[in-house]
Amino acid sequence: MTAHASLPRRAAAELIGTAGLLVVVIGSGLQAAELSRDTGVALIANSLASAIGLGLIITLFGPLSGAHLNPVVTLTSWWARRTGGEGLGGREAFVYTVAQTAGAIGGALLAETMFGRTPGTFSTQVRDGGHLLIGEVVATAGLVLVIQGLGRIGRPRLVPAAVAAYIAAAIWFTSSGSFANPAGTIGRSFSDSFTGIAPQSLPGFVAAQLIGGILGLALAALLYGKGNPSGNGSGSGNGASRTAKPVPVETAVPASLPGTGPADGASPTKAAYEPVD
Repeated sequence: MTAHASLPRRAAAELIGTAGLLVVVIGSGLQAAELSRDTGVALIANSLASAIGLGLIITLFGPLSGAHLNPVVTLTSWWARRTGGEGLGGREAFVYTVAQTAGAIGGALLAETMFGRTPGTFSTQVRDGGHLLIGEVVATAGLVLVIQGLGRIGRPRLVPAAVAAYIAAAIWFTSSGSFANPAGTIGRSFSDSFTGIAPQSLPGFVAAQLIGGILGLALAALLYGKGNPSGNGSGSGNGASRTAKPVPVETAVPASLPGTGPADGASPTKAAYEPVD
């Protein structure tokens, strides 16, 4: 299945898809915190809801825009085109990134409003410490490797399920909780909940995610070779090929956005996930 979509329609898909992802991530976190004071139970619920929602969003929007939902994924698509493969041009990548960021902020505000909270309140969850930044590098590199790897071995249809499964696992095995999405990270700074991140923690996390994206591309090239690079999106869909041809259903993820990791430089312990009342 392919779709002929103009750039405005693809940008709208990225905005709506990223907004939906943030609603799922933040909304499920707020609901879990309300229903259980056990942070482990809350995190299980949040990670499962985030993974399921992410997989569905990628499946739905992948054929239209590639379902990048994540500036890192968009940048890997831009790089694929720069190196002779299919992917986004510079203008398209910029529009995608703006749409994703706007969608993430809008989704966060919607989730806060939906739960009767004051929208626009910045998070107080400070997440600092070198070990958390390493966690973000690992989480983002793994995400890019999953998307690029499946694209290069010709199995892009597995991307929605594979990305969702990876994010569910990475939320637990990384010290940072696997934000792995600059747009999503910015959006989550607008939620003072256990899924949020304080604005002062944004520069370090975003920088770590960009480094992770570069590392993921390097690992994909090392393992699968440089030939026939694919500009698959967040999921892994080729948002747009070098020509204005139909967009293949090679969805790639977002966004890895759902994680909720330790705050205040603490190790991944219960205290790191304490809900914010």
